[in-house]
Amino acid sequence: MPLPSLLRTVAPGPPEVVVVHEHRVSCDGVGGALGHPRIYLEMGERGFVECGYCDRRFVLAGHVEAEDERLDPGAYDPGDTPEA
Repeated sequence: MPLPSLLRTVAPGPPEVVVVHEHRVSCDGVGGALGHPRIYLEMGERGFVECGYCDRRFVLAGHVEAEDERLDPGAYDPGDTPEA
């Protein structure tokens, strides 16, 4: 017996990858009220770190090509930018 369409699940897409230029990043889910508490992540020597809340992967620049952190306001603190 086939499952009703309401019970079928769609496989989630791959986690979002954000290229950063620092080993320490912050993540708040970039969902406003639908996000999660802001946490700070340290990637150490691995060159990447994943958020335990939203599974976003932050990769140190030069390790992979993906979205730049300046396009993603949740990846950095606005007060830390050279433009501020």
